[in-house]
Amino acid sequence: MGAATLVSLSACGDANQSNAEPVTAENTTTCDYPSAGEPAKAADAPPTTGVPTQGEVTATLELTAGDVKITMDRAKAPCTVNSFVSLAEQGYFDDTVCHRLTDYGIFVLQCGDPSATGMGGPGYSYADELEPIKDLGLGAYPTGTVAMANAGPDTNGSQFFLVYADSQLEPNYTVFGTMDQAGVDVVGGIAAQGVDAGDQTSPIAEASITAVTLG
Repeated sequence: MGAATLVSLSACGDANQSNAEPVTAENTTTCDYPSAGEPAKAADAPPTTGVPTQGEVTATLELTAGDVKITMDRAKAPCTVNSFVSLAEQGYFDDTVCHRLTDYGIFVLQCGDPSATGMGGPGYSYADELEPIKDLGLGAYPTGTVAMANAGPDTNGSQFFLVYADSQLEPNYTVFGTMDQAGVDVVGGIAAQGVDAGDQTSPIAEASITAVTLG
């Protein structure tokens, strides 16, 4: 799988049913997750049928710098939320490093690659879900946005980015959630310590996800 990029940057109880209306055929969809290279960490592809299209899911990214709570909206990006929840349930994001920080022009912390190289993914891909943002144009990623990184159209995998200040981006990246203000502050605190002078991409501050909890 190619590097996930941002514009020119080298880029039982089921949590998937929480906070949702009763799941019926009318509020579900089908998703496609075709194989896409070797996974950076072993993971099963998400379920493809009966994917909810209503309700919200909350997740807490337990970073070394503090917790980042995100709220994901199934109505805007059901297949993306479905994938994120599946990977979180499998522990895919646990003990991984947020490998890329940008602090000029675009203000994001990029995470979700167990290899911490910008090249890793879960071994499958899936289509963009851009309907909610396609008409917004440049600047569609305000503070608090959580969106998927990619290496071109329909190459989503596991890498995502956390927007800690308003960022000017073409609307090519699926928005699937938002951070609360406390989470924005945590990511902003990581960013405030700057980027490694050697590679110009790694955050100086420790920025590791120890676990992701749902609900």
